[in-house]
Amino acid sequence: MARYTGPVCKLCRREGEKLFLKGERCLTDKCAIERRNYPPGQHGRARVRQSEYRLQLREKQKARRYYGVLERQFRNYYERASRLPGATGENLLRLLETRLDNVLVRLGFAASRRQARQFIRHGHWLVNGRRVDIPSYQVRPDDVITLKPGSGAEAAVREATELTSAVPAWLQADHDGLTAKVLRWPERDEIPAPVQEQLIVELYSK
Repeated sequence: MARYTGPVCKLCRREGEKLFLKGERCLTDKCAIERRNYPPGQHGRARVRQSEYRLQLREKQKARRYYGVLERQFRNYYERASRLPGATGENLLRLLETRLDNVLVRLGFAASRRQARQFIRHGHWLVNGRRVDIPSYQVRPDDVITLKPGSGAEAAVREATELTSAVPAWLQADHDGLTAKVLRWPERDEIPAPVQEQLIVELYSK
């Protein structure tokens, strides 16, 4: 399974804003953006000439890093989104938002997408009573998500729920029973991703 294994705080600094890739640390003063609010590298503080292509590329990279998706995966998501009815940009975000690893974060069952991926790969979560160990698994309306009985990750999951203030309206969560249900597809205004999806569409449309 290919995945990024480098320092994730560097990714936030590169994009110039918090992508909340490290869970609780992102909410403290130890966050890299709070301490060094400029891109990494020896030329990080240099003045950069803005261009239309650069803005579009940075928006695409930001979306990839926010959801923890590699380049080829992201391109495949875009191609799927372009074949669906409706706005391609909104379809793209909806597909990314309904990945199982992202849904666990939205429900408060994981502090970060990295932690969610680990829980899923180790078989701690069930969807409709069946074990799912694929982080990119696409959830659908009426899917029921539950923690595997006797899971060794229960303590870590309960600790993660304490960081969650609210659950999106398209999801329903029981933090005591550690179960959840997907009520419907998310609307664009219910997706808090810091991304301007139209710039991504413009980039791929060239």
